[in-house]
Amino acid sequence: MKNFKYLIVISLLSVSLSYAQKKGVFFYKSVKVDTLLKDKISIRAIAFSDNKIYYAGDKNRIGYIDLVNKNKFERKINKDSIKMEFRSIATTSSSIFVATVGNPALIYKFSNNLALKQLVYEEHNEKVFYDSMQFWNNQEGIAIGDPITNCFSIVITRDSGLTWNKIECENLPKLEVGEAAFAASNTNIIIKGSSTWIVSGGKKARVFFSADKGFTWKVFTTPIIDGETMTGIFTADFYDTKTGIIAGGNYEKLNQKFKNKAITNNGGKTWKLIAENSGFGYASCVQYVPESEGKQIISVGATGLYYSKDSGKTWQQFLDDTTLYTVRFLDYKTAVAAGKDKIIRLNFE
Repeated sequence: MKNFKYLIVISLLSVSLSYAQKKGVFFYKSVKVDTLLKDKISIRAIAFSDNKIYYAGDKNRIGYIDLVNKNKFERKINKDSIKMEFRSIATTSSSIFVATVGNPALIYKFSNNLALKQLVYEEHNEKVFYDSMQFWNNQEGIAIGDPITNCFSIVITRDSGLTWNKIECENLPKLEVGEAAFAASNTNIIIKGSSTWIVSGGKKARVFFSADKGFTWKVFTTPIIDGETMTGIFTADFYDTKTGIIAGGNYEKLNQKFKNKAITNNGGKTWKLIAENSGFGYASCVQYVPESEGKQIISVGATGLYYSKDSGKTWQQFLDDTTLYTVRFLDYKTAVAAGKDKIIRLNFE
C-alpha cells in the first residue's frame, strides 16, 4: 500500500511538471551556442520564416540559413554603386523586405528564396535614415526612420509592400529637437495585433503608441535616461498588448546600469524602472521568452547575454559575448542571435 501511495505521488508530480512546462513555468539554467555563420559582416536585423533565418547586413548583403537542411544563401544588392547597409528586415507569408540606412533610403521586396528582387520605395534626403520595419499582416507594414523635419519618418504599405506612402508630419506626434530612433536591432517597432509601439531616444526617451495600425498616435513618457545624443531607448518588446519592456541606456557609457530598463503592465501608458544598478548595461535588444507568461526575458548588448526569470527584477549573465546585436526566439527553448561577424543558435537548458 505504501509503495502504491508513492507511485501515485510520483505520477502526480510528473503530471504537474508536464503541465507546468506546457504552461511556460520553466526556468533556464544555462545556454549552449551553435555557430551558424561566421564571416566579416555586421548583422543587426534577422527574421524567422519557413524554417529559415533571414539576415540583413552591411556591405550590400542579405541572405538566409535553412535550419532544416543547413543550406546557406547570400546575395549582394547593387544599385548605382551605392554602398548599402541593411538594418531592417520583415517577412510576410510570401515575401521578404529589407531597408537601408542612410541616403538614399531603399526598401526592397524579395521572394522567399531571395531570387526575385523589386525596389518598392526610394527616398533621397541628406537626413534620411530608416531604423526599423515590421508587418501587421500580409498586406500592411510599417517602416520608421529619423526625423527630417519635426516628426518620425514613417512609411506604410497597405498593398502587400508594392507601394509605400509617407505619412505627413501634421498627422504624427511632434518630436523634440534631438529626439530620434536607433537602428540597433530592428526592435524600434513592436506589433501585437493592431497595436503598434515605436520607441525613441536622444533628447527624449518616449514611447509612441497606435491602436489602429498607424492611423492615430499617442505619446507616453518613460524614465529611461535621455538628454544626450546617444542615450535613450534602443530596443523594446511586448509579450502581449499589456506587458512590455524597454531598454537601452547610454551608448557612450556601456557599463552604466541605471535608468536603462523599464517595464509596463498597461500597454505602455506608464513605465517602472527595474534592476537599477544591477543586471546588464547598454542593451541593443530585449526579447520575451515564448510561453513564459511574460515573466522571462533575455537581453544582448555591450555587457553580454542576460536572462531574467522574474519580469526583469533580477538578471543572470549567461554569455559574456559583447558582440551580439540582435536576437529572436524560434521556440521557448531556442533562439538565434546575430552581431559582429556571426550568427549563432542559442539552445537554452
